[in-house]
Amino acid sequence: MIRSAALLALTLSSAAAFSPETTATRREALSNFVTAAAGAAAVVAAPSAASAIDACPPGSNNCVRAKWTSPSGTSKADAAKAVRDALNAYPQGGQEGGKVDGGGWAIVKDDLDGSGTAAVEYKSAGTGFFAKAFNGGKPFVDDLKVEIEDGGVVQIRSASRIGDSDFGVNGKRVDALAAGLKAKGWSV
Repeated sequence: MIRSAALLALTLSSAAAFSPETTATRREALSNFVTAAAGAAAVVAAPSAASAIDACPPGSNNCVRAKWTSPSGTSKADAAKAVRDALNAYPQGGQEGGKVDGGGWAIVKDDLDGSGTAAVEYKSAGTGFFAKAFNGGKPFVDDLKVEIEDGGVVQIRSASRIGDSDFGVNGKRVDALAAGLKAKGWSV
């Protein structure tokens, strides 16, 4: 969105700078264009205030995005520890007798103490009808991404790698992780 707006501004300013109706000299026109280009480049290069974690696609049935807020006064390091503890407390055998994440999980990236990000892979048991019929009997894999922002706000995204529906698995996973943090005073 920001990049589109910057491109539009650059296009409009360059069109105005080189328009035959403009009384500016070529030097003024070039100066106006360079100034507009620099402004547009700054907008495109500026980091977004929003989370770096992608939004779920509109109408998605296999993606959940959530925001958790740590208790007031919690440092980023303490928020990272609490999130890591919540991730590690999730049962390896999954939930609901293995119907949710019965194939276990693994933390594939943990930089919560540095950049504030982590990534976890969750697997289905691979024994259900859909895994057998549509995935060759292999487990379905879901990806959970975590980003801790300044101020203790945590962005979460859990999404299936393939398929159109997850039968609520990603939501159940995020809710289970959130419950552990909510018990420690977090807003979820």
